[in-house]
Amino acid sequence: MSVETSTRGGISYRVLDAMDSPHTGRILRLRLQSGEAPPVKSLKGSVLRATSPAGVECRFRVLAFALFGGKPSNDRFARTGRVDLQVEELDETGPIDLQWEVVPV
Repeated sequence: MSVETSTRGGISYRVLDAMDSPHTGRILRLRLQSGEAPPVKSLKGSVLRATSPAGVECRFRVLAFALFGGKPSNDRFARTGRVDLQVEELDETGPIDLQWEVVPV
C-alpha cells in the first residue's frame, strides 16, 4: 500500500519552497499533488507528515497562513492548488525542504 492510498482521501502535497520564518518555525509553499483541495480552514492547526526523497520523515503542525501571496481562500486553493503555510516541526528530523511529499496524519 502506498503512502498516497493510506492517507485520508488520497490527499498529498509537494513542497515547492521552504524557508525559516522570521519569528518561529518555517514557511512552506505547498502544491496539491493528488486528491481534492480541502477547505483552507481545515489546514490550520492540523498535523501533517513530510517525507524526504531519501525517506526521512518529519511531522509538523500548521500554525498559520503566510500572507505574502495574498489571503488564502477556498476558491484560490481549488483553482491553483497552492498554499503558503507557517509551520512548527514536531520532530527533530527536519528541516523540511524542497521536493518533500506531505500527507495528512
